[in-house]
Amino acid sequence: MNDSANDIEQVRANIDGVNEQIVRLLAERQQWVAAAGRLKRDENAVHAPDRVEQEIRKVRRLATDFAASPDVVEATFRAMIAAFTDFEMDVHRGAK
Repeated sequence: MNDSANDIEQVRANIDGVNEQIVRLLAERQQWVAAAGRLKRDENAVHAPDRVEQEIRKVRRLATDFAASPDVVEATFRAMIAAFTDFEMDVHRGAK
């Protein structure tokens, strides 16, 4: 990141670029989530609350490593995991 970015249009353009990367990565994550949904034996395996908490602990550590707010990263990941769990449940049930 360029700390000298003082032009709001440049800042917005950089945010747009990051958003594009995030969406590309979300699409890749969705493919892996779909694969997991097809492999899991039952709906309890899809929800996997222990796995969710393990992942939250991991991303909070990563946030610290990358100088991001652990609280923002956790909130973002909890929302993302909830959405992908719904998607994975649909895949598991054969709806996707």
